[in-house]
Amino acid sequence: MKKITTAIMLGAFVFGMSFTSCKKKEECHECHYEDANGAEVELGEKCGEELEDLETNGFKDGGTTYEVHCHEH
Repeated sequence: MKKITTAIMLGAFVFGMSFTSCKKKEECHECHYEDANGAEVELGEKCGEELEDLETNGFKDGGTTYEVHCHEH
């Protein structure tokens, strides 16, 4: 009986760990854009959906949309 209980507990542990280890880690990068004068403007570290949104839609400032770069070159 003790072996069966231990086997069930071990199986439950392995099963539970398989779900927690599959969790995708959010990707983060430092982001910047170039202003009208060509100067680099830092936006800081962005992660997940915010990172994707900036890269897709750019950064809007005073009616102007700038292309944002978030990966190291």
